[in-house]
Amino acid sequence: MLKKVTPLILVAAVAACSSPLERRQANGGEDYVQAEQAPMLKIPEGLKTPFYNKEYQVPPLGPKANTALVGKTLDIRPPLQVLPMAEGTHVEEGSDNIKIVVESIENSGDLKQEIFANLDGFLAKQAIPVRSRDFDKSSIETDWIESREVIESSMWGTDKVYLLRQRYRFDVETRPHGRTANVSIHLVEHEEFYDDKAQVVLLSGEDKQRYTIDMLNSAIAYMSIKRDQAIQANRLKQTLGINVDLVTPEEGAAYWSAKAPYKQVWDRLRIVLPEMGFEIADMDSAKGLYFIKFTDNSGFWSSLWSDNKVSLEEGSYRLLLEDGDTPEETKLFLRDGEDQPLANDVISNINQSLSDLMKEERKLR
Repeated sequence: MLKKVTPLILVAAVAACSSPLERRQANGGEDYVQAEQAPMLKIPEGLKTPFYNKEYQVPPLGPKANTALVGKTLDIRPPLQVLPMAEGTHVEEGSDNIKIVVESIENSGDLKQEIFANLDGFLAKQAIPVRSRDFDKSSIETDWIESREVIESSMWGTDKVYLLRQRYRFDVETRPHGRTANVSIHLVEHEEFYDDKAQVVLLSGEDKQRYTIDMLNSAIAYMSIKRDQAIQANRLKQTLGINVDLVTPEEGAAYWSAKAPYKQVWDRLRIVLPEMGFEIADMDSAKGLYFIKFTDNSGFWSSLWSDNKVSLEEGSYRLLLEDGDTPEETKLFLRDGEDQPLANDVISNINQSLSDLMKEERKLR
């Protein structure tokens, strides 16, 4: 068929460019493949052996070297570099796959769910079809990903197209503690066609790494954006005030009910407790315990200007955090150094100070 052309084109022309296979190969001849190594000079007895410059000496092949990678089969392209750009990630490289180690940035979040959500979002954004997704088996396998490139274009004939088709599999391995996971990628299938004719391509380990690195870098770049957004949202959330109510049951000790998730309350207390005059001696987030000491440092000037003076005896105390009746509630229990509940009137005396500081909105730093 006749293609549309601009009036400026006065002569027929055929545009051709190198194919992906040719870009892997060195320019020029391949006579060096048949070259033989010249023997060392035989020095007659009684003469000194001349000095040989070893600057351009070719080192011997290692035991794992592929001796078939010469001439047209040798890939001259420089290697790609893995870019673990996302917060909390680093690289582990294998012989035929790349592994990214992902660390949790939110102790309260499900790391495996986060990774799968990011992989799903990346594949959807790139319009990459998914052949199978198995959360229990921790894998996502893509369908064929096709990349077409016009190699030869003619005004009268059809274009000659180079087609690259590939399928990948992402594997997610979560550690038992749930705070770290490995994300590895594998090239499952690879096909190349030129002008609808299949090309015989022998992929080496370096070839597979090149393709998997390129795909994994794109996925991690997407994860980086999502993690940065999550970190910013979490920082903004930490600046918001938390309402705290004093609860005095008919039986049992009084306690506080903070209207926020456990992690958010825990982080806010690390700021608020020193402002109330408590020194944080130790903490155990797994048990929800703050070991604190109170020293009354309120002199004349501090008592004059402070609106959050705490009326409490000096000594050691424990502040215990427990999950509330809903995910958006956390209970706080203040006890003495022997882990005994304080009197309700003591809790009531410091309620105003704790409540005011907890609900105060902070500037984002």
